[in-house]
This record gives sequence, structure tokens and C-alpha cells, in this order.
Amino acid sequence: MKITILTITLATAVALAAFGQEGAVQDVKHGAKKAGETVKDGLETAGRKTKEAVETVGEKTKETAKTVGRKTKETAQTVGEKTKETAGTVHQKSKRAVKKTKADTTDQQSTGQAPNTPSPTDR
Repeated sequence: MKITILTITLATAVALAAFGQEGAVQDVKHGAKKAGETVKDGLETAGRKTKEAVETVGEKTKETAKTVGRKTKETAQTVGEKTKETAGTVHQKSKRAVKKTKADTTDQQSTGQAPNTPSPTDR
């Protein structure tokens, strides 16, 4: 009987040890599963954040391109207007200079000519 009790006790101890190890294995499996899910969630979050950042950068780039285009157009129009104004001013000044030159030339020619009326000594 002593051997039977000893055998039963030993079998029970081995069975409990086996169940204890199986419980530890289950704990490890459960922990690994939780860690895997955490990593997966982290990657999904990172992917979502990256996508949002890319969309934001794309929108900002598009807005910047529109602004640059608008500013370039405005600058080109301003330069065109200034060039047109400058050309008009140069044209007006040139016309005035030509008129003045003509007037000066006419004055010089008229002062160098003999009078149309005879002088009393010429008679």
C-alpha cells in the first residue's frame, strides 16, 4: 500500500508539473499574441499617419504651386504695364525732342536770312 500511495503521489506530482509547464507555455503564447497584435496596431497607425502626412504635403504643394503661378502672372502683368508706360513716355519725349530740334533749326535759319524789306541804304 505504501508503494501504491507513493506511486499515486508521484504520478500526481508529475501531472501537476506537466500542467504547470503547459500553463506557462500558454502564458508565453498569449503574451506573444498580444505583442504581435500591438506591433500590428502600431504599424497600422504609422501607415495611417504616413498617408495623412502625404495627403497634407500634396495639398500644400498644390496650393503653393497655384500661389506661385498667380504671383508670376501678376508680376508679368505689372512688368508688361510698366514696359508699356515706359515706351509711351520715351515716345512722347522723343516727339518733343524732334519738335524742339525742328523749332531750333527753323529759328536758326530765319535769323540768318536777309530781311524781305529793302533797307534805306539799298535804294
